Amino acid sequence: MSHTVSMLGARGTGPAIMVIDEYPYLRAGSPEMDSVIQAVIDEAAVGDFGSGWPHPVTVIVCGSAMSVMTRILSGTSPMRGRAMLELPLASFDYRHARGFWNIEDPAVAFSVDSVLGGAAGYKDLTTSVPVPTGSDEFVGWLSSTVLNPSHALFREDEYLLREDPRITAEAPYYSLLGAIAAGRTSQGRIAATVGRAPGDIVHHLKVMTTAGFLVRDHDLLTRRRPSYRIADPIVRFIHLVTRRHMALLEDRRAGVAWARAASTYRSNVVGPHFEWICRRWVDLYASSETLGGPSGRARRLQINHRDRRRAFELDIAVPCDQPWIGPSRGLVPIQAIGEAKTTRVNPRDLQRLDRINRLLDENERVSAAPRTKLLLFSLQGFSTELAEIARRRPDVELVGLERLYDGT
Repeated sequence: MSHTVSMLGARGTGPAIMVIDEYPYLRAGSPEMDSVIQAVIDEAAVGDFGSGWPHPVTVIVCGSAMSVMTRILSGTSPMRGRAMLELPLASFDYRHARGFWNIEDPAVAFSVDSVLGGAAGYKDLTTSVPVPTGSDEFVGWLSSTVLNPSHALFREDEYLLREDPRITAEAPYYSLLGAIAAGRTSQGRIAATVGRAPGDIVHHLKVMTTAGFLVRDHDLLTRRRPSYRIADPIVRFIHLVTRRHMALLEDRRAGVAWARAASTYRSNVVGPHFEWICRRWVDLYASSETLGGPSGRARRLQINHRDRRRAFELDIAVPCDQPWIGPSRGLVPIQAIGEAKTTRVNPRDLQRLDRINRLLDENERVSAAPRTKLLLFSLQGFSTELAEIARRRPDVELVGLERLYDGT
């Protein structure tokens, strides 16, 4: 995250720029820095300071510890009200990351993204190893980078966690990250996994959320069932693969470690990452025609079946951007639902989606569209029978990797 703090001086032509990088580290050693910068800004604004400068000077304060960079502009901070621009720098979207890495094959682009995400700096750290061009090169690339004990990315999760000055005792945070990476996403399940009461982890979850390590997602129908996911794919990968097989990797037996970790990678890394990319596609790239009209943000959705006493979870539920006028007014209007599968999808998956769609029609909190669009996403493609059914049904959309990366 970076902030353009102020413009100092007003004479001359062509502004000059002063950049203070990694400001949180400088501030940790010199806590008076906030007040010093504030005093310089104020003096330049109302006093004679800077009147003789040949150029106005833009001061840019940068830092990667998000919690620190957001606090210096809020509350009673000396720099409160002095910023002209606040500019958070996010990671690349999965499509832009593919172009940045110059990867032609969507399957390879997805595999790299599932491990490193869209952080631009990671590409510079892997320049000594050729970017994989085919799926057969992916494991070798991993062995030379993320799974290599001598590589800078091997302990990247530790470096990231230590950027936040609030995290002094790291063990509780590592435990929570490990639980969430393994699929325990609700506060209660996270607490049970680490052997704590749900109330005991509230502070830790808040710290990791405000620091950008975790993202708090809400169910489409209720905010009382938030789920947590790890924001940075490399942190999830390290907790599920690297940390679990540390001894083998440090003994330079990456092949054996990967053979043991492959199933975990497919279920706990590839699966959640594919679901997230599918929701991003719905939000950013899917056309109104695909979704049945203008839509809101895609979210997860849990539907309870009272007769069967069970709950059905949907990976993707897309609300209409405005409630329909009529009896359904005031309810949550849903116009598209979807499932994301890493396996090959067949008619049985469509039948399940049809059943859930019927449950939506019966739900008293939902206003279903006259023809809800059914979205089936697959990492491995679709059966011939399902493709034929989709051609006959205008309410069914099949979305594979090619369409996720290049289509609407």
